Amino acid sequence: MRPEILNPLFAEVEVLKGVGPQVAKQLKKLGLTRVVDVLYHLPTGSIERVRAPAASAALLGRTVILELTPYQARENRSGRGPTRIFARDADGNTISLIYFNNPGWAKRQLPMGEMRIVSGKLEAYGDEWQIIHPEVAEAGKGPQPAVREPVYPLTEGLTNRRMGELARDTLERAPELPEWIEASQLARDGWRDWRSALVEAHREPGTDARRRLAYDEVFANQLALLLLRQSQRRRRTIPLPGTGELPRKLRLPYELTEAQRRVIREVRGDMGQDVPMLRLLQGDVGSGKTLVAVVAMLAAIESGAQAALLAPTEILARQHHATLLAQLDSVGVRVAILTGREKGRARDSVLMGLADGSIDILVGTHAIFQEKVAYKNLGLAVIDEQHRFGVSQRLLLSAKAERPPHLLVMTATPIPRTLTLTQYGEMDVSRIDEMPPGRTPVETRVISEERLTEVVDGLGRHISSGGQAYWVCPLVEESEKSDAAAAEERARLLRQRFGDDRIGLVHGRMKGPEKDAVMEAFASGQLAALVATTVIEVGVDVPNATLMIVEGAERFGLAQLHQLRGRVGRGTGKSTCLLIRGQNLTEVGRARLSLMRETNDGFRIAEEDLRLRGPGEILGTRQSGEEGFRVASAEDVQELAPIAQSDAQLLLDRDGGLAGPRGQAARICLYLFERDQAVGLIRSG
Repeated sequence: MRPEILNPLFAEVEVLKGVGPQVAKQLKKLGLTRVVDVLYHLPTGSIERVRAPAASAALLGRTVILELTPYQARENRSGRGPTRIFARDADGNTISLIYFNNPGWAKRQLPMGEMRIVSGKLEAYGDEWQIIHPEVAEAGKGPQPAVREPVYPLTEGLTNRRMGELARDTLERAPELPEWIEASQLARDGWRDWRSALVEAHREPGTDARRRLAYDEVFANQLALLLLRQSQRRRRTIPLPGTGELPRKLRLPYELTEAQRRVIREVRGDMGQDVPMLRLLQGDVGSGKTLVAVVAMLAAIESGAQAALLAPTEILARQHHATLLAQLDSVGVRVAILTGREKGRARDSVLMGLADGSIDILVGTHAIFQEKVAYKNLGLAVIDEQHRFGVSQRLLLSAKAERPPHLLVMTATPIPRTLTLTQYGEMDVSRIDEMPPGRTPVETRVISEERLTEVVDGLGRHISSGGQAYWVCPLVEESEKSDAAAAEERARLLRQRFGDDRIGLVHGRMKGPEKDAVMEAFASGQLAALVATTVIEVGVDVPNATLMIVEGAERFGLAQLHQLRGRVGRGTGKSTCLLIRGQNLTEVGRARLSLMRETNDGFRIAEEDLRLRGPGEILGTRQSGEEGFRVASAEDVQELAPIAQSDAQLLLDRDGGLAGPRGQAARICLYLFERDQAVGLIRSG
């Protein structure tokens, strides 16, 4: 149960002054539904105003605070032009106050002959001085324009002043909390207590106060992960050492790389212990992660246990199922699949086989989490494309066995080391940093959008020779906010050129079965080209697809581009990735595309992606499984995570049950950042 001291912070935003259904709806667009959300919705900068007795040429271009007296209002009778309120300052200068909507409101705010405090940017328009959409206050009544005012992230209908009022209201509700940071650390870094830091972070953006709050968040993250690891390590399971006989019977297309052998030793070593394995396996597309997983699953089967392989999409699950059937049928291993598509007798047969132990390996999607799915002896769970799942999801499989199964999670999305620490800190990490022999690196070229016609001609030659291709667009449909080509429009144009029956289209707004049908048609060779959004970032394996075209490539993050490039180069033929860039390249965009052309090393790309993207954008877009941060930016995480992990570990070494004064304060910190699951682990331990 959450400590009572935090109850005021977890109340709905409607308790704040003046927040009704309409304002609550606007706040929800910003993800602010409770008081604590508003409390941590920190300003990103500030407006500096100059308070002056009168306007002057020296103040042009500055944001000013002036005392003005309106004397004339002029509306545009057509209703299309602005409303102008003419006002005088103390020196008799005339300033035109301009509003482009709601003339009635403007005249009520600025009654003729009554002095008002007016704030805004003073500009020259011909011989006239003007302020567009100024803020207005009555002297001594209500909020007054401040010389320095924080600037908040906003949404339509929510003004900066209103956001500031809400922030002040939440700060008044914020209680004094016991301190979870060591006094010596506070003194060393010059940090204030939690509540004072919040007040300062809202009043003075960019100070050390915000850094202290970011540290709190990263500390809660690291403490939660260490508690999870501690809890898992306390549990005991059945060792699954295996004999090594089944892997020796496999007919492999190539010799294992030294990296694969090293990782297999690490995995087999973990599985031979009575402590459940918790291991993250990273490796580029095509590096041989699945083969490592197969060896691990065979070790489980040799030890008398069952294995489960979880994939994020049905089409990827079916791909794994087909691969395992081809590899394992000859060695007598029984493999089944369970997705949302299996119904009636087929589903009942799988459920019975799992329960009586006649199925050795179950491949599936989230369907394998369902309550009715019961295993006779689940010993190993393998999760593919880990970035699509969160901590709570990967623990669900643990509830499927009397004793927790060994857990191997895999990702082809290379993760920077710092982010591995914050997202998978409870896990041991293995990396396959070597590609199998015979894999030809994908040739990457950057082409200007001015040469789009040449690219289409090249696509025609490619598919005429029997090849297949992907064409990736950043948007689903045309938008006034972006000049990126839409997938639907691109598919229409390519169909005009090559025929409706040769070009497929998939995007995120399509229903699952419809999307899977198109992907399967492409995989079977019925379609020559597949136009898509990034839904194919993780997708079906099509060895014959040797051309990847990414339109508007500068709009993608490096990790996304690398994943898209990984869709080709999966067969023996030479593969090419064409990155079509726009005309207005930023320096960051130019650096991204240059690196893509230079290297195929996913780990180097991941580290560079974090550096180039900067605060707030981790690996392009947040995936559903990632731990979100309210305050800490990517740069904060990179710098603070190692320190926070060391601090959290030291606290647990001294007070493993978090029972002492600082431990109790740390529990409050966990609740504050909604790591409730971690507190539950303390209690259960």
